[in-house]
Amino acid sequence: MIAQNKLRFGLVGAGGIAQAYAQAYAQAFRETHLASLVAVADVRTDAAEAIAQSLHAKAYVTHQEMLDAHELDAVIVCTPPVSHPNICEDLCKAGVNVLCEKPLAITSDSARKMFDTAEISGVKLTMASKFRYAEDVVRAKSIVSSGILGDIILFENVFTSRVDMTNRWNSKRAIGGGGVLIDNGTHSIDIMRYFFGPVSELQVIEGKRVQNLEVEDTVRMFVKTTGGVMGSIDLSWSMNKEQPAFLSIYGSQGTVLVGWKESKYRRSSDSDWIVFGKGYNKFQAFRGQIENFARAIKGEDKMLVSPEDALASVAVIEAAYESLGHSQWQPVVLDDCQPAGVRGGLVLAGDA
Repeated sequence: MIAQNKLRFGLVGAGGIAQAYAQAYAQAFRETHLASLVAVADVRTDAAEAIAQSLHAKAYVTHQEMLDAHELDAVIVCTPPVSHPNICEDLCKAGVNVLCEKPLAITSDSARKMFDTAEISGVKLTMASKFRYAEDVVRAKSIVSSGILGDIILFENVFTSRVDMTNRWNSKRAIGGGGVLIDNGTHSIDIMRYFFGPVSELQVIEGKRVQNLEVEDTVRMFVKTTGGVMGSIDLSWSMNKEQPAFLSIYGSQGTVLVGWKESKYRRSSDSDWIVFGKGYNKFQAFRGQIENFARAIKGEDKMLVSPEDALASVAVIEAAYESLGHSQWQPVVLDDCQPAGVRGGLVLAGDA
């Protein structure tokens, strides 16, 4: 636990996702005084300086330079997935708590090593999962948990849009680990786990490659949880299904829809839908995520994304690529979805 009033934050990576963090960060910590962002690092000096100037921070070329210049309490890592293990392990070894963007890692082995390093170093490491913090998603989970929708039978998720990925790192296998399946699917799998617990098996089918990429640009996933809930997940960079809801949950006694602009539910006995939210708010979700991270560091809150959640997200995506390669149902091995410090019922030092 850190008792000081204001945490010292750093940011590694200054791309599009880092810009969103910077905006949410400025709003959240200006109002709550939980932390101050003091440093930004990126190999592109101009990008690092742009964010740093907007937040009155210092800019650096590498995370190591940033560590040498500052005593940091926490860092948000927004670099491509292939770089996550080395950067996060360096930060953990330096005694810095880490919030790492998804996907946490490309392989389960590297993900477990990251958490083992955090445990040994006595710091917190967590994976970013912004949809867990979206107000409408949280409300939808409460509705589902209340039991008013009866037995949940089917979960549907749609993350599809037309985006030119030709020159983006996300479409380079060596950098991102794959295509739309690991990039968008990591969110999908974690949302389903958030609502219904561990995934037990899945099947993935690839669609037509429209953009001529080296990786998949459209896939459909069929998923089952250990609790028996079925899931259907559509992911694409090349089409837009034009659906107002990105989450649809169907129960024996009702339905809940979480949308981009409106969220609502209806029980089978109701004649009208009941609106409970105004849709997905990106900056609210980012703000909730970094506030939860900061408060967990200070010992005031519990980290919403556990080590088991983060490791499971990597394991499920690994199984998804196995299924994609063999066109068959693939079991998900859950036994290893824990860092060494929590196997056998132990608790990570960073989560005590």
